[in-house]
Amino acid sequence: MARYVFITGGVVSSLGKGLASAALGALLQARGYSVRLRKLDPYLNVDPGTMSPFEHGEVFVTDDGAETDLDLGHYERFTGVSARMTDSISSGRIYMNVLEKERRGDYLGKTIQVIPHVTNEIKDFIEIGDEEVDFMLCEIGGTVGDIEGLPFFEAIRQFAQDRPRGQCIFMHLTLLPYIAASGELKTKPTQHSVKELRTIGLQPNVLVCRSEHPIPEKEREKIALFCNVRKEDVIAAPDLKSIYEAPLAYHREGLDQAVLDAFNIAPAPKPDLSTWHDVADRVFNPEGEVRVAIVGKYVQLEDAYKSIAEALTHGGMANRVKVKVDWVDAEIFEREDPAPHLENFHAILVPGGFGERGTEGKIKAAQYAREHKIPYLGICLGMQMAVIEAARNLAGIDTAGSEEFDHEAGKKRFEPVVYHLKEWVQGNHTVRRKSTDDKGGTMRLGAYTAVLKDGSKVADVYGTTEIEERHRHRYEVDIKYREKLESCGLVFSGMSPDGRLPEIVEVKDHPWYIGVQFHPELKSKPFAPAPLFRDFVRAAKENSRLV
Repeated sequence: MARYVFITGGVVSSLGKGLASAALGALLQARGYSVRLRKLDPYLNVDPGTMSPFEHGEVFVTDDGAETDLDLGHYERFTGVSARMTDSISSGRIYMNVLEKERRGDYLGKTIQVIPHVTNEIKDFIEIGDEEVDFMLCEIGGTVGDIEGLPFFEAIRQFAQDRPRGQCIFMHLTLLPYIAASGELKTKPTQHSVKELRTIGLQPNVLVCRSEHPIPEKEREKIALFCNVRKEDVIAAPDLKSIYEAPLAYHREGLDQAVLDAFNIAPAPKPDLSTWHDVADRVFNPEGEVRVAIVGKYVQLEDAYKSIAEALTHGGMANRVKVKVDWVDAEIFEREDPAPHLENFHAILVPGGFGERGTEGKIKAAQYAREHKIPYLGICLGMQMAVIEAARNLAGIDTAGSEEFDHEAGKKRFEPVVYHLKEWVQGNHTVRRKSTDDKGGTMRLGAYTAVLKDGSKVADVYGTTEIEERHRHRYEVDIKYREKLESCGLVFSGMSPDGRLPEIVEVKDHPWYIGVQFHPELKSKPFAPAPLFRDFVRAAKENSRLV
C-alpha cells in the first residue's frame, strides 16, 4: 500500500508545485523507492485538450492517449515514469463521471451532493494503482482559497482520515515576498495561507517556501512557530538557473529527508544522486553553443512549446552544447523575407499547432531550411508544412495545402495533400471520426508504431527500424502523393505498420531535414534525450562549425 504526499499551493499561482513534486519524486527514486505522480486540476474543462495554449500552455499527451496538464511532462522528465490516463483529472471529468453514474441509476435515487458523491469520486481516483508503488505524489492545482478547489481539499482531508495514521502527509508550497524598501522577506502571506489550509482541516507537515533570497534563521523560526511545523520542515526554494538543478537544490535544503521524517521512516536509505550530478554538469558546463529558431504561432507564451524547449535542452546536454532558442513568429514571414530573420541560426524547428494562422510563414521557413541546407525538424504540423512546401516548389502542385484550412474558410482553395483523417487502426480495432465530431479527445492520440525505411536517416538516428512515438493530430499527409513527392527528393522514410499513414519524411541530399507526424519531444528526458532531438542538435553543432 502506497504512502501519499499531497502537494498544495498558496499565496499565488505558478510557484512551481509541479517542479517541486517532480523533484521530490526524483529524490525518492534516488533513495530506492518507486513513485507515481498525479495531478488533480480544479478547472471545469474535462481536460486541457480543447483549451488554447494561451490559456493553459501545452497539452501533454500520454502513451494511452490522455490529453493532460503540462506538469505531467515535468513528472516524466524527472522520474522517467510514463504517465497514464489515470494520472490526471479535472473537476470537469469528476462531475461528468458523477452525472453519468446518476443517469445510470448507480446512486439508487439519492440526492447527489458534493459530499459524499463528488468527494468519493475524487478519492476513488486518487487510490488507483495504490498497490503498484511505494509513494504516490498528488498535486492539487490552483491555490488554497480558490472556490473550485474546495471539493479536492475536502477529498484529500477525508482520504487521509480514512487511511491508517501516518500514511498520508501534506506538503504546502508558498511565497515569501521580498520588500526591497525594507530589505525584508515577509512571512505573513505564508502564515495566512497555512491558516486558510487549517480552516478546512489540513495541517501541512512540510512547508516549501519560494523566495528570491535566502531565508534568515529568524524568519524560518517564525514560520515554524506560526504555521505549526518543525523548523527543519521549512524548506527554502530559491530561484534556480536551471530546473534540472532542482533535485540537488531541494536535497541540499532537506526536502526528501523532511518527507521521510514525516512518515517516520528511519533510518532513511542514502540517496544516489550521481545521475543528477551528471545532468547538472552537462547543463552548467557546455563546450559550445548553437542557435535554434523555433518558428511558431504561440511564441508569445513559451509554455505552449514547453516539451520542445526541454527536449532541445536535453539534446544540448547529450552534445555538450548550450542550445540558445529564439522564438520567431511565423506570421512575420507572411509579410517579410525570412532570410534576414533566419540566416544566423544553426538549425530551424517548426512545431505543431492547429489552424491556418501562421502556416504560410511556416512553409517559407521550411523552404528556407531546405534550400539553404540548414538542419530542419518539423513536428506534426511542421511536417505537414514541409510536405506542402515540397509539393508546391518541387512537385509543381501550386495549390497544395491542407483540408484543415479549407474547412476553416468554408470553401475549397487548396489541393489537399494533407487531409482530415477519418479512419485509422488503434491496437486491434478501427477508429472512425467525422469532421463534425466534438473536438475533445477525437484526434489520433497516444503511442503508435512507425516502421522506418532501412538505410534512411531516421533509421540511423533511432538505431532501429521500428519505433513507438506519441501522436496528437486530426490531419494526415495523403499517401497518394507519395510517388510524385519521392521522385522530387522528399522520401517517406517512416510509415504506419499498415503502410497507409506517412509518419516521417526526409529530404535526400540534405545534411539534416526531417519531418515527423508524431511528437518526439514528449518522451525526452535529461538522462535519456529523444533520439531525434539528440541528433538534431548534433547536426546544428556540426553546422555551427561550417558557418
